[in-house]
Amino acid sequence: MLRSSSMNGGSYILDHQQYRPHRSGGGAIDDVVETSLDVYLTNDKNPESVKPFRGIPSSQSPSRIKDSGIIHTMSHRSCQPGPGEPEKLVATLFYNSRNPRHPHIHPDSTHTANPDQLPPQPSPLAGSAPTIDMANYPLEPPPPEPEPLDHLYGPYISQICLAHFLQILNDLQNPYQRITSSHRCLDSQVHPRVMEITFSPPPNPDYITFEELRRHESIWRFEREWNVEVVLQKEEIWRKHKRLAVFDMDSTLIQQEVIDEIAKEVGLEKEVSVGPRLTPMRTSIRITLTALIQTLQAITARAMNGELDFGASLRARVTLLKGVPADVFERLKSVITVTPGARELCKSLKRLGYKLAVLSGGFMPTSQWLADDLGIDYVHANSLVVSEDGKTLTGELTGPIVDKERKALLLKEIARKENIPLKQVLAAGDGANDLL
Repeated sequence: MLRSSSMNGGSYILDHQQYRPHRSGGGAIDDVVETSLDVYLTNDKNPESVKPFRGIPSSQSPSRIKDSGIIHTMSHRSCQPGPGEPEKLVATLFYNSRNPRHPHIHPDSTHTANPDQLPPQPSPLAGSAPTIDMANYPLEPPPPEPEPLDHLYGPYISQICLAHFLQILNDLQNPYQRITSSHRCLDSQVHPRVMEITFSPPPNPDYITFEELRRHESIWRFEREWNVEVVLQKEEIWRKHKRLAVFDMDSTLIQQEVIDEIAKEVGLEKEVSVGPRLTPMRTSIRITLTALIQTLQAITARAMNGELDFGASLRARVTLLKGVPADVFERLKSVITVTPGARELCKSLKRLGYKLAVLSGGFMPTSQWLADDLGIDYVHANSLVVSEDGKTLTGELTGPIVDKERKALLLKEIARKENIPLKQVLAAGDGANDLL
């Protein structure tokens, strides 16, 4: 139960503590234990063998509590609001474990006094002095970033992080309503990085709607401060029971970007064909290969961040593959690494009756091979044009490009074909091409 600290003089941490000081009177659990023990001691031949637990372990009154290995919670997933009860919302918190932050890096630490030693591009850590050119110097300092707090309380969703989030929800109640909440850790009970928080009632829709709540500035600052992502959903039957799962392929079901692996595979072949000696030709090919891979990776990163039009960036990358042997995808099978857990996930979903689909901005040969391996029902990806003799790639695409608009359209078409409402569809991806 969430209560305002200004009303009872307590604190959020104290309200959520697992163990509290002993309080006599008022019907506390310790009073019940003491009463039952007094009755028991009157019939015991050796009263000294059992001592009541006063709530404060000590050498004189040690705790008799023993860990049974059982974890019990007061709520479960299938709890639904009863008649007349307010609806529930679920907030799922994901800690950004791939990008832990440290606050003690000075914003100008990458800059030096010698202009010749400055990096060619502005550093992402550039702060109040991003340039030494006075003509480009900002007239005002940049707005302060939210203070990173995850380094202080641990690189996971800590108790103080949870309490802060509950306090934000409490402050959004207008007029004020008492909030009841429960949470469960989805990965680890000790250092959770994924946590599900169910709370009720939601803020008054006349004051702030559900869509406005998902974009609220207080929640945005909370995400920046604690290095987490907050996903708000309504607690309903459609959220719990899905029937169609749609996945991206590159960096989602597999750990690589296929187009980068093609460049590496081709480079290895060219180096081998030159010969064992380190000739100037081989050195030139190595430099060209490195530049090719770096170019592909840079274009891929910008496309995934939404900085480039995906269709245009894909065509630019595919032109670099002109002349690549058409059997390169067969050789890639031994290089591709399926994301840990993906096989088990797909197998479990299939046993539960799910339909599975992979909608990839990559290429059809790899996507089809992966779908056959994982038991996926629907496959849609980009198709490369092969030369008339069937030996090399032409650097061109055929058919519609699977970009973000195409992915959204295909998801709806598959759901319509399988007669599955969109509320019973889940989608997983890693970049801007998967947002729609």
